[in-house]
Amino acid sequence: MIFTNPLGLYLLPLMLIPLFLGTQKQEGYPSLADLPTDRLSQVLTWALRFAGVLAIGGIVLGLSGIALRERKIERFGQGAHIVLLIDRSASMNDTFAGRQPSGAEESKSAAAKRLLKDFVVERKHDRFGIAEFSTAPLHVVPITDHKGVVLNAINAIDRPGLAFTDVGRGLGMALSMIDEDVLPGSRAIVLVSDGVAVVGRRVQEALRTDFARRPVHLYFLYLRTEGSNSMFATPPSDAEDTPQALPERHLNKFFQSLRIPYRAYEAENADAVKAAIKDIGKLEQTPIVYTERIPQYDLSRWAYAFAALALALLLAAKLCARSLHAMPGGAHAR
Repeated sequence: MIFTNPLGLYLLPLMLIPLFLGTQKQEGYPSLADLPTDRLSQVLTWALRFAGVLAIGGIVLGLSGIALRERKIERFGQGAHIVLLIDRSASMNDTFAGRQPSGAEESKSAAAKRLLKDFVVERKHDRFGIAEFSTAPLHVVPITDHKGVVLNAINAIDRPGLAFTDVGRGLGMALSMIDEDVLPGSRAIVLVSDGVAVVGRRVQEALRTDFARRPVHLYFLYLRTEGSNSMFATPPSDAEDTPQALPERHLNKFFQSLRIPYRAYEAENADAVKAAIKDIGKLEQTPIVYTERIPQYDLSRWAYAFAALALALLLAAKLCARSLHAMPGGAHAR
Protein backbone atom coordinates (compact mmCIF):
# COMPACT_ATOMS: atom_id res chain seq x y z
CA MET A 1 0.00 0.00 0.00
CA ILE A 2 1.32 3.47 -0.86
CA PHE A 3 0.32 7.10 -0.36
CA THR A 4 0.77 9.59 -3.17
CA ASN A 5 0.48 12.51 -0.72
CA PRO A 6 1.95 11.12 2.52
CA LEU A 7 2.04 14.52 4.27
CA GLY A 8 -1.70 14.15 4.76
CA LEU A 9 -1.06 11.30 7.20
CA TYR A 10 0.01 13.86 9.83
CA LEU A 11 -3.71 14.60 10.21
CA LEU A 12 -4.52 11.02 11.27
CA PRO A 13 -4.43 11.82 15.05
CA LEU A 14 -7.58 13.87 14.45
CA MET A 15 -9.39 10.52 14.25
CA LEU A 16 -9.18 10.29 18.07
CA ILE A 17 -11.24 13.42 18.67
CA PRO A 18 -14.67 11.69 18.52
CA LEU A 19 -13.52 9.18 21.18
CA PHE A 20 -13.11 11.98 23.73
CA LEU A 21 -15.71 14.49 22.59
CA GLY A 22 -19.39 13.61 22.35
CA THR A 23 -21.17 13.76 19.03
CA GLN A 24 -24.52 14.85 20.50
CA LYS A 25 -25.64 18.02 22.20
CA GLN A 26 -25.31 17.78 26.00
CA GLU A 27 -28.47 18.38 28.11
CA GLY A 28 -28.92 18.66 31.86
CA TYR A 29 -30.51 15.66 33.59
CA PRO A 30 -31.64 14.90 37.12
CA SER A 31 -29.89 12.00 38.77
CA LEU A 32 -30.53 8.66 37.06
CA ALA A 33 -28.47 6.63 39.50
CA ASP A 34 -31.41 4.49 40.55
CA LEU A 35 -32.40 3.59 36.98
CA PRO A 36 -31.04 0.46 35.25
CA THR A 37 -28.18 0.92 32.78
CA ASP A 38 -29.41 1.73 29.26
CA ARG A 39 -27.25 -0.63 27.18
CA LEU A 40 -28.84 0.45 23.91
CA SER A 41 -27.98 4.09 24.54
CA GLN A 42 -24.37 3.14 25.35
CA VAL A 43 -24.07 1.11 22.15
CA LEU A 44 -25.51 3.94 20.07
CA THR A 45 -23.21 6.46 21.72
CA TRP A 46 -20.08 4.46 20.93
CA ALA A 47 -21.36 3.63 17.44
CA LEU A 48 -21.70 7.35 16.71
CA ARG A 49 -18.22 7.97 18.14
CA PHE A 50 -16.73 5.32 15.84
CA ALA A 51 -18.68 6.80 12.93
CA GLY A 52 -16.89 10.06 13.66
CA VAL A 53 -13.54 8.20 13.69
CA LEU A 54 -14.33 6.62 10.30
CA ALA A 55 -15.46 9.94 8.81
CA ILE A 56 -12.26 11.75 9.79
CA GLY A 57 -10.04 8.77 8.93
CA GLY A 58 -11.64 8.30 5.51
CA ILE A 59 -11.19 11.95 4.62
CA VAL A 60 -7.55 11.96 5.78
CA LEU A 61 -6.70 8.74 3.89
CA GLY A 62 -8.42 10.08 0.78
CA LEU A 63 -6.42 13.31 0.96
CA SER A 64 -3.26 11.23 1.46
CA GLY A 65 -3.86 9.41 -1.85
CA ILE A 66 -4.07 5.87 -0.48
CA ALA A 67 -3.50 3.24 -3.20
CA LEU A 68 -2.40 -0.33 -3.79
CA ARG A 69 1.13 -0.52 -5.18
CA GLU A 70 1.72 -1.78 -8.73
CA ARG A 71 2.48 -5.50 -8.68
CA LYS A 72 3.97 -8.08 -11.01
CA ILE A 73 2.88 -11.70 -10.77
CA GLU A 74 4.59 -14.60 -12.52
CA ARG A 75 2.15 -16.91 -14.26
CA PHE A 76 2.45 -20.01 -16.42
CA GLY A 77 0.76 -20.66 -19.74
CA GLN A 78 1.18 -21.89 -23.31
CA GLY A 79 2.68 -19.58 -25.92
CA ALA A 80 5.83 -17.90 -27.22
CA HIS A 81 7.75 -14.68 -27.68
CA ILE A 82 6.93 -13.66 -31.24
CA VAL A 83 8.33 -10.93 -33.48
CA LEU A 84 5.99 -10.00 -36.31
CA LEU A 85 8.22 -8.87 -39.19
CA ILE A 86 5.96 -7.10 -41.68
CA ASP A 87 6.70 -6.06 -45.26
CA ARG A 88 5.87 -2.37 -45.83
CA SER A 89 6.88 -2.17 -49.50
CA ALA A 90 4.60 -0.54 -52.06
CA SER A 91 3.49 -3.88 -53.52
CA MET A 92 1.73 -4.70 -50.23
CA ASN A 93 -0.73 -1.88 -50.99
CA ASP A 94 -2.12 -3.91 -53.92
CA THR A 95 -4.75 -6.62 -53.71
CA PHE A 96 -4.00 -10.32 -54.18
CA ALA A 97 -5.07 -9.73 -57.78
CA GLY A 98 -2.19 -7.27 -58.23
CA ARG A 99 -4.19 -4.05 -58.54
CA GLN A 100 -5.15 -1.11 -56.40
CA PRO A 101 -8.11 -1.97 -54.12
CA SER A 102 -11.49 -0.57 -55.05
CA GLY A 103 -14.91 -0.98 -53.53
CA ALA A 104 -15.01 -3.98 -51.20
CA GLU A 105 -11.57 -5.21 -52.30
CA GLU A 106 -8.90 -5.51 -49.65
CA SER A 107 -5.19 -4.88 -50.07
CA LYS A 108 -2.67 -7.47 -48.89
CA SER A 109 -1.55 -5.18 -46.08
CA ALA A 110 -5.15 -4.57 -44.96
CA ALA A 111 -5.87 -8.30 -44.88
CA ALA A 112 -2.66 -8.91 -42.94
CA LYS A 113 -3.57 -6.15 -40.48
CA ARG A 114 -7.04 -7.53 -39.81
CA LEU A 115 -5.92 -11.12 -39.33
CA LEU A 116 -2.77 -10.34 -37.33
CA LYS A 117 -4.84 -8.28 -34.89
CA ASP A 118 -7.13 -11.26 -34.35
CA PHE A 119 -4.05 -13.43 -33.85
CA VAL A 120 -2.63 -11.12 -31.18
CA VAL A 121 -5.96 -10.84 -29.34
CA GLU A 122 -6.49 -14.61 -29.30
CA ARG A 123 -2.96 -15.36 -28.01
CA LYS A 124 -3.53 -14.61 -24.32
CA HIS A 125 -0.09 -15.54 -23.01
CA ASP A 126 2.20 -14.58 -25.90
CA ARG A 127 4.51 -11.58 -25.90
CA PHE A 128 4.80 -9.72 -29.21
CA GLY A 129 7.23 -7.37 -30.89
CA ILE A 130 6.71 -5.52 -34.18
CA ALA A 131 9.32 -4.75 -36.84
CA GLU A 132 8.73 -3.50 -40.36
CA PHE A 133 10.90 -3.22 -43.45
CA SER A 134 10.87 -1.74 -46.93
CA THR A 135 13.89 0.29 -48.08
CA ALA A 136 15.21 0.02 -44.50
CA PRO A 137 14.12 -1.89 -41.38
CA LEU A 138 12.09 -0.12 -38.71
CA HIS A 139 12.00 -1.07 -35.03
CA VAL A 140 8.36 -0.41 -34.08
CA VAL A 141 7.59 -2.13 -30.75
CA PRO A 142 9.97 -4.23 -28.61
CA ILE A 143 8.78 -7.61 -27.39
CA THR A 144 6.15 -6.81 -24.78
CA ASP A 145 3.00 -8.10 -23.13
CA HIS A 146 1.22 -4.76 -23.62
CA LYS A 147 -1.28 -5.92 -26.24
CA GLY A 148 -2.73 -2.43 -26.73
CA VAL A 149 0.61 -1.06 -27.94
CA VAL A 150 1.06 -4.04 -30.29
CA LEU A 151 -2.44 -3.64 -31.76
CA ASN A 152 -1.88 0.07 -32.36
CA ALA A 153 1.35 -0.74 -34.24
CA ILE A 154 -0.44 -3.32 -36.40
CA ASN A 155 -3.13 -0.73 -37.18
CA ALA A 156 -0.53 1.31 -39.08
CA ILE A 157 0.75 -1.40 -41.42
CA ASP A 158 -1.67 -0.59 -44.24
CA ARG A 159 -0.35 2.96 -44.66
CA PRO A 160 1.26 3.59 -48.08
CA GLY A 161 4.65 1.87 -48.28
CA LEU A 162 7.92 2.50 -50.09
CA ALA A 163 9.30 0.95 -53.24
CA PHE A 164 11.90 -1.56 -52.08
CA THR A 165 11.98 -4.72 -49.94
CA ASP A 166 15.10 -5.25 -47.83
CA VAL A 167 14.05 -8.46 -46.10
CA GLY A 168 17.63 -9.32 -45.06
CA ARG A 169 18.09 -6.26 -42.86
CA GLY A 170 14.55 -6.72 -41.59
CA LEU A 171 15.43 -10.22 -40.36
CA GLY A 172 18.57 -8.84 -38.75
CA MET A 173 16.50 -6.35 -36.78
CA ALA A 174 14.01 -9.05 -35.72
CA LEU A 175 16.90 -11.15 -34.40
CA SER A 176 18.29 -8.20 -32.45
CA MET A 177 14.86 -7.72 -30.84
CA ILE A 178 14.91 -11.36 -29.76
CA ASP A 179 18.39 -10.84 -28.26
CA GLU A 180 17.03 -7.96 -26.17
CA ASP A 181 14.26 -10.14 -24.72
CA VAL A 182 15.65 -11.83 -21.59
CA LEU A 183 12.56 -13.68 -20.33
CA PRO A 184 12.50 -17.47 -20.79
CA GLY A 185 10.32 -19.03 -23.48
CA SER A 186 10.13 -20.15 -27.09
CA ARG A 187 11.16 -17.53 -29.71
CA ALA A 188 9.63 -17.16 -33.15
CA ILE A 189 9.76 -14.75 -36.09
CA VAL A 190 6.71 -14.49 -38.34
CA LEU A 191 7.73 -12.90 -41.65
CA VAL A 192 4.76 -11.48 -43.57
CA SER A 193 5.74 -10.44 -47.10
CA ASP A 194 4.76 -10.69 -50.74
CA GLY A 195 8.28 -12.02 -51.30
CA VAL A 196 9.79 -9.90 -54.07
CA ALA A 197 13.20 -9.61 -52.42
CA VAL A 198 16.79 -10.67 -52.98
CA VAL A 199 19.12 -11.23 -50.02
CA GLY A 200 22.75 -10.53 -50.86
CA ARG A 201 25.50 -13.05 -50.17
CA ARG A 202 27.11 -11.06 -47.37
CA VAL A 203 23.77 -10.55 -45.63
CA GLN A 204 22.98 -14.26 -46.03
CA GLU A 205 26.19 -15.24 -44.28
CA ALA A 206 25.56 -12.78 -41.48
CA LEU A 207 22.05 -14.17 -41.01
CA ARG A 208 23.35 -17.76 -40.97
CA THR A 209 25.70 -16.82 -38.14
CA ASP A 210 22.99 -14.98 -36.22
CA PHE A 211 20.42 -17.77 -36.54
CA ALA A 212 23.01 -20.36 -35.49
CA ARG A 213 23.61 -18.52 -32.20
CA ARG A 214 20.05 -18.75 -30.90
CA PRO A 215 17.08 -21.16 -31.04
CA VAL A 216 14.49 -19.34 -33.15
CA HIS A 217 11.51 -20.65 -35.11
CA LEU A 218 10.96 -18.94 -38.46
CA TYR A 219 7.63 -18.75 -40.28
CA PHE A 220 7.37 -17.22 -43.75
CA LEU A 221 3.86 -16.13 -44.72
CA TYR A 222 4.17 -15.42 -48.43
CA LEU A 223 1.29 -13.29 -49.73
CA ARG A 224 1.33 -14.41 -53.33
CA THR A 225 -0.08 -12.07 -55.96
CA GLU A 226 -2.28 -13.68 -58.59
CA GLY A 227 -0.21 -14.77 -61.58
CA SER A 228 3.14 -14.48 -59.81
CA ASN A 229 5.56 -17.37 -59.31
CA SER A 230 5.08 -19.89 -56.55
CA MET A 231 7.98 -20.21 -54.13
CA PHE A 232 7.49 -24.00 -54.15
CA ALA A 233 7.48 -24.48 -57.95
CA THR A 234 10.53 -25.88 -59.75
CA PRO A 235 11.17 -23.91 -62.96
CA PRO A 236 11.62 -25.68 -66.32
CA SER A 237 15.16 -26.70 -67.20
CA ASP A 238 15.39 -24.00 -69.89
CA ALA A 239 14.18 -21.22 -67.55
CA GLU A 240 16.47 -18.86 -65.66
CA ASP A 241 16.71 -20.04 -62.05
CA THR A 242 18.38 -17.14 -60.24
CA PRO A 243 17.44 -15.00 -57.22
CA GLN A 244 16.82 -12.07 -59.57
CA ALA A 245 14.43 -14.07 -61.78
CA LEU A 246 12.71 -16.10 -59.04
CA PRO A 247 13.23 -14.21 -55.75
CA GLU A 248 10.42 -16.02 -53.90
CA ARG A 249 11.81 -19.46 -54.69
CA HIS A 250 15.37 -18.55 -53.69
CA LEU A 251 14.26 -16.76 -50.53
CA ASN A 252 12.47 -19.95 -49.47
CA LYS A 253 15.54 -22.06 -50.35
CA PHE A 254 17.72 -19.75 -48.27
CA PHE A 255 15.44 -20.12 -45.26
CA GLN A 256 15.45 -23.91 -45.68
CA SER A 257 19.25 -23.89 -45.63
CA LEU A 258 19.43 -22.16 -42.22
CA ARG A 259 18.98 -25.44 -40.30
CA ILE A 260 16.42 -23.97 -37.93
CA PRO A 261 12.75 -24.88 -37.35
CA TYR A 262 11.22 -23.29 -40.44
CA ARG A 263 7.82 -23.44 -42.11
CA ALA A 264 6.58 -21.58 -45.20
CA TYR A 265 2.99 -20.72 -46.14
CA GLU A 266 1.79 -19.50 -49.51
CA ALA A 267 -1.45 -17.52 -49.33
CA GLU A 268 -3.33 -16.28 -52.39
CA ASN A 269 -6.29 -14.76 -50.52
CA ALA A 270 -7.37 -13.62 -47.07
CA ASP A 271 -8.80 -17.04 -46.15
CA ALA A 272 -5.45 -18.69 -46.85
CA VAL A 273 -3.73 -16.07 -44.69
CA LYS A 274 -6.17 -16.83 -41.88
CA ALA A 275 -5.52 -20.58 -42.16
CA ALA A 276 -1.74 -20.03 -42.10
CA ILE A 277 -1.92 -17.81 -39.01
CA LYS A 278 -4.13 -20.37 -37.28
CA ASP A 279 -1.60 -23.11 -38.03
CA ILE A 280 1.24 -20.98 -36.63
CA GLY A 281 -0.81 -20.51 -33.48
CA LYS A 282 -1.17 -24.27 -33.05
CA LEU A 283 2.57 -24.82 -33.49
CA GLU A 284 3.63 -22.19 -30.95
CA GLN A 285 2.15 -23.74 -27.82
CA THR A 286 5.19 -24.44 -25.65
CA PRO A 287 5.13 -23.82 -21.87
CA ILE A 288 5.93 -20.21 -21.08
CA VAL A 289 6.49 -18.18 -17.93
CA TYR A 290 5.07 -14.69 -18.27
CA THR A 291 4.68 -11.73 -15.97
CA GLU A 292 1.27 -10.20 -15.44
CA ARG A 293 1.43 -6.55 -14.45
CA ILE A 294 -1.29 -5.37 -12.09
CA PRO A 295 -1.32 -1.56 -12.21
CA GLN A 296 -1.54 0.73 -9.21
CA TYR A 297 -5.10 0.88 -7.89
CA ASP A 298 -6.44 4.08 -6.35
CA LEU A 299 -8.22 3.45 -3.03
CA SER A 300 -8.97 7.09 -2.22
CA ARG A 301 -12.43 6.80 -3.76
CA TRP A 302 -13.26 4.02 -1.29
CA ALA A 303 -11.87 6.05 1.59
CA TYR A 304 -14.11 8.97 0.65
CA ALA A 305 -17.06 6.56 0.26
CA PHE A 306 -16.60 5.23 3.82
CA ALA A 307 -16.28 8.80 5.10
CA ALA A 308 -19.49 9.77 3.31
CA LEU A 309 -21.38 6.82 4.83
CA ALA A 310 -20.12 7.68 8.29
CA LEU A 311 -21.10 11.33 7.85
CA ALA A 312 -24.53 10.25 6.61
CA LEU A 313 -24.98 8.18 9.80
CA LEU A 314 -23.96 11.14 11.96
CA LEU A 315 -26.29 13.43 10.05
CA ALA A 316 -29.19 11.00 10.48
CA ALA A 317 -28.49 10.81 14.21
CA LYS A 318 -28.42 14.60 14.40
CA LEU A 319 -31.74 14.92 12.61
CA CYS A 320 -33.32 12.33 14.92
CA ALA A 321 -32.13 14.08 18.08
CA ARG A 322 -34.84 16.09 19.93
CA SER A 323 -34.27 18.89 22.33
CA LEU A 324 -35.64 18.59 25.88
CA HIS A 325 -37.69 21.67 25.30
CA ALA A 326 -39.26 20.18 22.19
CA MET A 327 -40.68 17.14 24.03
CA PRO A 328 -44.48 17.12 24.52
CA GLY A 329 -45.50 18.61 27.87
CA GLY A 330 -41.96 19.68 28.56
CA ALA A 331 -41.03 16.14 29.59
CA HIS A 332 -37.36 15.48 30.04
CA ALA A 333 -35.95 12.88 27.72
CA ARG A 334 -32.57 12.06 26.43
